Amino acid sequence: MSPLVGWYLVLAASGLDWLVGDPLAWPHPVQVMGWGISRLRHRLESWCGRQPRRLQLAGVILVAALAPLAMGAGMVLEWSARRWPLWGLPCLVLAMASCLAGRSLRQRVMAVVDQLEPSPDLPAARQALARIVGRDVTHLSRRHILRGAAESASENAVDGAFAPLFWMGVGVALQVLWGEEAPGPLAMGWGFKMVSTMDSMVGYRHGTLRWLGTAAARLEDGMVWLPCRLAVLSLGVLLGRPWWLLAMAQREGAADPSPNASVSMAAYAHAVGVRLGGRNRYGQEERDKPPLGSGHPEPQPASVLAMLRLTRQGLLLWLMMVAVLSC
Repeated sequence: MSPLVGWYLVLAASGLDWLVGDPLAWPHPVQVMGWGISRLRHRLESWCGRQPRRLQLAGVILVAALAPLAMGAGMVLEWSARRWPLWGLPCLVLAMASCLAGRSLRQRVMAVVDQLEPSPDLPAARQALARIVGRDVTHLSRRHILRGAAESASENAVDGAFAPLFWMGVGVALQVLWGEEAPGPLAMGWGFKMVSTMDSMVGYRHGTLRWLGTAAARLEDGMVWLPCRLAVLSLGVLLGRPWWLLAMAQREGAADPSPNASVSMAAYAHAVGVRLGGRNRYGQEERDKPPLGSGHPEPQPASVLAMLRLTRQGLLLWLMMVAVLSC
């Protein structure tokens, strides 16, 4: 695949995600990934019992087995697109678009905001929020619902949009450097998506997952580290203060165990001028997240919309860079 074709495929996939997103009636590769993760996880857990070392090894096996499998499936489809381009290229673009979640994130966050104005429907807003956050939403007030929506919009922008776009770009670069036999944009996109799905399913610090999920969580942290910082710089470019925003985000985000989530949230908090972080309930457990954007007011519907707008503009900036590289 020539670099020109590779970049055009990335642009086409981004446009398809922008227009269509992830219709609920359509099958999605993440569903297959989730099924595979769940099946292998339960088999490994039955072998490990509650032995920490075995569980840590099982986590490595989970990652080592499934991430290359997802990449291999992507490489097969890339090969098919070269062999039978008439039907293969449209399938390839559709599969690449499945790696991106920009439109679906925007729709799900908007579903929360739409229930809060002009007349608030708190039960419906809580139900909509529960689809995009892991915290207990049962008794959340309007301001806490808005904070949850803002935190989801700012954190998931990197995981769902910037990071997969970055790894698809890496796939194009690999094929430019090493030829068509190297993993391409779909292989790298699906590889990242598998790791991200594993982290969302097993990357927790409770029960057996505190050992089983370590490998997936650390690999996902590593794969998101650079695209997260590049995304923050992109938002800073849009504001005219890239290095200031990156410095603020890294300083405030350092207080959180996650090397990426709080950095992304802090960047958005300062970019739109809101305060994030605070206490959340997960089941019977309460956790305090570090304050982000101190000195700013709490999120309002307009500030959540501003976050979504910034994400859209940041992605357009990345795609403009792709267009320049393809010329």
